[in-house]
Amino acid sequence: MTIEIGNLAPDFELKDPNGEKVSLADFRGKNIVLYFYPKDMTPGCTTQACDFRDYHQSFSELDCVIIGISPDPQEKHEKFIEKYNLPFLLLVDEEHKAAEMYEVWKLKKNFGKEYMGIERSTFVIDKEGKLVKEWRKVKVKGHVEEALQYVKENLI
Repeated sequence: MTIEIGNLAPDFELKDPNGEKVSLADFRGKNIVLYFYPKDMTPGCTTQACDFRDYHQSFSELDCVIIGISPDPQEKHEKFIEKYNLPFLLLVDEEHKAAEMYEVWKLKKNFGKEYMGIERSTFVIDKEGKLVKEWRKVKVKGHVEEALQYVKENLI
């Protein structure tokens, strides 16, 4: 399945930090900012999560939910949410099923070492469940503001 702007966003079912199953379809009728990130408690991922936290109210006012997904286990998400007071959902994708659906599970290189991991990416999904915007290979600085601006200008 190829992910494409204008098509329905691929649905998935993953667990939240409480072990409850959550699917993308649960949020039909709301705008969604779905972001994939490599790892809890790392500098870039923490900055990104805190930026989403700081703008959470602005997204909520636009009837938009924020959902973060990484391959980290439930316990790690719990600690990350607690430590940084994150008011949005983080979902567990240990088997990287959602990451593969969204084509963000990629071969990465770091210090000459190759490994599979998440390519930091963000997707905006409208109230009907259609993918309307994507950012791949996201640079953290200023990204959340850019996503908020997109939602304000295109999904009200």
